Amino acid sequence: MTEQATAKSRPAMPDDPLPGVQHVVLVMSGKGGVGKSTTATNLAMALSRRGHRVGLLDADIYGPSIPTMLGVTGRPVSTDGKTIDPMERFGIKLMSIGFLLEDPKSAVIWRGPMLHGALQQFLKDVAWGELDYLVLDLPPGTGDVALSLSQRTSVTGAVIVTTPQNVATDDVYKSVSMCTKVNIPILGVVENMSWFVDTAGVKHELFGKGGGQAVADFAKAPLLAQIPIDQTVREWGDKGTPVVQAAPEGPVAAEFLKLADSLVEVVATRMDDLGDDGGAPLIDRSGGQGGKRRLPVAK
Repeated sequence: MTEQATAKSRPAMPDDPLPGVQHVVLVMSGKGGVGKSTTATNLAMALSRRGHRVGLLDADIYGPSIPTMLGVTGRPVSTDGKTIDPMERFGIKLMSIGFLLEDPKSAVIWRGPMLHGALQQFLKDVAWGELDYLVLDLPPGTGDVALSLSQRTSVTGAVIVTTPQNVATDDVYKSVSMCTKVNIPILGVVENMSWFVDTAGVKHELFGKGGGQAVADFAKAPLLAQIPIDQTVREWGDKGTPVVQAAPEGPVAAEFLKLADSLVEVVATRMDDLGDDGGAPLIDRSGGQGGKRRLPVAK
């Protein structure tokens, strides 16, 4: 295990459902199609390759991608009859609603309370054990999932994923604002699909440039990584092996490994800087008027 894995843990609530998990990291965005699942999967893989104990939770109930991206089939079992044993691949513990569906092509048609209940089970009833990092792949938008997570567990922080163009960043700003309102720390920003290098070595910024840095500036957080477009990411993802595992010496894998290293450094710094209150989660009910009515999140 790396030295960073022993850094100070997140301050947990008394009834925290993840007592053995040192850090809970949300991978999120206000926009669909920016590569959250690809980022979450390869970030988890990169952290694991750096020697950390890692879990990956697919919190996108309506559109689970982790089973495909990690090539996992089958259904979880319970060894003790009380908790669910997570699936495992490449040394990473995994859970997804996709593992529980009879037909992977069937739609999950649930209202909010059912979604909330499923998330609670994935947090509390899965035997995650001792982990350095639990990475959560969140669905698009700023709805129930992130709010439920901020209420039920002490989140170390969020990694915000965007692509460079305005049509993406306009929605991503909303995700940043939501994190601020529910007191989810923003650990940093990942700009995905930043550029493409053709066979002649010419760099093409297909979606423009500067979007990731603009989001980072708005969030007052570091730009952790810029991930280029590379066909191997899609090819290996479709085959069920993250590119960090399939081609660890390649240029894209190197960027994801740098992302993991930067994230570990940011987390360690944040844990060192936490005050005595441990950064207890709050919801801003002031309507954006200065936080005069900030109330604790109900446990």
